[in-house]
Amino acid sequence: MAYTTIKKPSDYFNTKLFTGTGAEQSISSLDFSPDLTWIKNRDTTDWHRLLDSVRGATKELYSNDSSAETTEAQSLKSFDSNGFTLGTLAEVNTSGENYASWNWRGSDSSAVSNTDGSITSTVSANTTSGFSIVSFTGTGSTATVGHGLGATPKMIIVKNRSITETWRVYHNYLGGGQALALNGTQGTDTDASYWSNTNPTSSVFTVGTNTGTNGSGNSMIAYCFADVKGFSKFGSYTGNGSADGAFVYTGFKPAMVIGKASSRADVWWMHDNKRDTINPMNRRIMPNLSSEESVEWVIDYLSNGFKIRMTDAQANGSGETYIYMAFAEQPLVGDNPATAR
Repeated sequence: MAYTTIKKPSDYFNTKLFTGTGAEQSISSLDFSPDLTWIKNRDTTDWHRLLDSVRGATKELYSNDSSAETTEAQSLKSFDSNGFTLGTLAEVNTSGENYASWNWRGSDSSAVSNTDGSITSTVSANTTSGFSIVSFTGTGSTATVGHGLGATPKMIIVKNRSITETWRVYHNYLGGGQALALNGTQGTDTDASYWSNTNPTSSVFTVGTNTGTNGSGNSMIAYCFADVKGFSKFGSYTGNGSADGAFVYTGFKPAMVIGKASSRADVWWMHDNKRDTINPMNRRIMPNLSSEESVEWVIDYLSNGFKIRMTDAQANGSGETYIYMAFAEQPLVGDNPATAR
């Protein structure tokens, strides 16, 4: 599929910062109704909250933990036309505390049944931005699942909603014989049971016999991402151990980057353009940990990519390999081209 050029990336992904009130509040001013919202308290040790429109509001998963899905009536209570409404749950709305939310737009209509794979799935897909939310019931046997993108996913994040089980991450750099754990620090795990040694196609992804990707009779959720020129990029780079670190070309000025060492055990990390508005960017949140935002090592966002400016092996160990996912603030070319910070 040839994707339509995205002139305004914030129509499809945006970071929204807010301050808790302790009372029900609406978080608005997004340019779309979000279908996936990821919330983290920046000020204290609270779990990450991931909620999506396919599973439904109030149904939480936690990127830093392997717990099954939990229903919290006072968490995110609704997905709205330009944001979302929060209840009184302390972890998402403590009075006076600062929060970040990362928001992706799925389909502009209800999720639909998809029969492209051997397992029938329920899919909310945005084929413009290359993002889909896929719900399915596992079989425990090797199977295929339709993702609705019309393009090959470069990254897939899967969680078994029914039981305590590790999040599993497919990345195109690693391929169908390997996986990472979103809620863990371990490096690449080579195991055919995750994806049955099979890379996804433009219509389906393959799941093996592992309960993390295909638990028999279990409810599963997958977040699928494809490369879209000028909007999203999923790739890898090699660290050099220098403060003049690796430069990664994305073709756009990033709005958010999430990264992880794949060749060693270490934390995941994420930066965005709302918590850090100028270079160097040093406000880090770690998806696999519940810890508060830290002010540590630095990364620069440039008009055409990002550059690591620290020596820590978490993001720039000499000879180590890192995978990343990135979303755009502005494309490098087009009607509103990116400029340097």
